[in-house]
Amino acid sequence: MQQKNMHLKDHQAANLISCPSCGNDEDFFEVAENVIITTHYLQNPDGSFTPEEDSSQILGPVRLICGECEEDLTAFHQRFTEMLF
Repeated sequence: MQQKNMHLKDHQAANLISCPSCGNDEDFFEVAENVIITTHYLQNPDGSFTPEEDSSQILGPVRLICGECEEDLTAFHQRFTEMLF
């Protein structure tokens, strides 16, 4: 049983994206350029506003950045998007 768990752990590690510069495998930023963000607000009776809905449209490139050393990891971006759940 222990051997099976070890195999699963090794399999999971093979799927991790790791920064080749600093070894970070936890913190990442996705940076999109030329983005249009549209937010629909409703005004409340007291004059304040509440956001109801928002949408975004990305017009430029999207990069993946290491959250530790800020290395550009865009080469891993496709793999990153495949692993979003």
